[in-house]
Amino acid sequence: MVAGANLHGWEFETVLETVFESAEELLLVDPTAEAVRALTAVTTATSDPPSVRMLADSRLLKEVMDDFVVASHAADHVAAGVLSVRTGGTGSTNALVVTEEAVWALVSVGDRVAALGTDEAEFVDAARDTYGAQWDPAPTFDLRTPPLSRVRETLGTEIGQDVRADFDAALDALDDARDTTSEFDEVTLILLVAAHNDVLLYDISKWGEDVGIASKATFSRTKTSLEEEGLIRTEKVPIDVGRPRLRLKLNEDRFDEVTPAELAAVTLNHST
Repeated sequence: MVAGANLHGWEFETVLETVFESAEELLLVDPTAEAVRALTAVTTATSDPPSVRMLADSRLLKEVMDDFVVASHAADHVAAGVLSVRTGGTGSTNALVVTEEAVWALVSVGDRVAALGTDEAEFVDAARDTYGAQWDPAPTFDLRTPPLSRVRETLGTEIGQDVRADFDAALDALDDARDTTSEFDEVTLILLVAAHNDVLLYDISKWGEDVGIASKATFSRTKTSLEEEGLIRTEKVPIDVGRPRLRLKLNEDRFDEVTPAELAAVTLNHST
């Protein structure tokens, strides 16, 4: 790729993949929600991504990071030192990608996207100086979502490898089934997967709170909602001291075939 060349494609992932091929560091300025999702996805899919900084509007980031998949992948990149996210308006009229050698304006028209670029040295230096100065004092964005790698690892070690396998497969099915604007509730998905494996509510809710997904109270409220809809049921399990614990089970009368794909479909329907 020639630095600063105009890039075209059907989605922002395509143009960002091309930029990633030659950049060692990258600053994304004032991105749209679509560009944030694309940046997170491309960073995830790239074996050796550049160092990425993202400076974006706080309200937009909060909206996009409500998506568990986007936020948990972003948290992975932050934990790995690949991604930094800060908030603040820059006054830019376009979403910009700034690298060591070029600047691109990201443009979307209908179902086509483009990155209109320049490698004119003085312009690139001016952009790097201008947005670098805005980056330095900008506050760090708090993702409040645990890294997906930690979710997967602790789910396997603390709850069970079968539960982790179902969770991974259902998450993959969700990615295939939903579009970029579809939302789902990660607590609902986790409870359905837990019920499929007869996990105790106490164990899954304690794990979920400890790992940073949601509070025990949120898990309990969601469990009640799923019970009321007839999707899951519970069985009391006596313990030596205290009240019996509840074992989660799927109400299989509501499921044609208990597969991760069906759990994903139920999760989407429950979230809409």
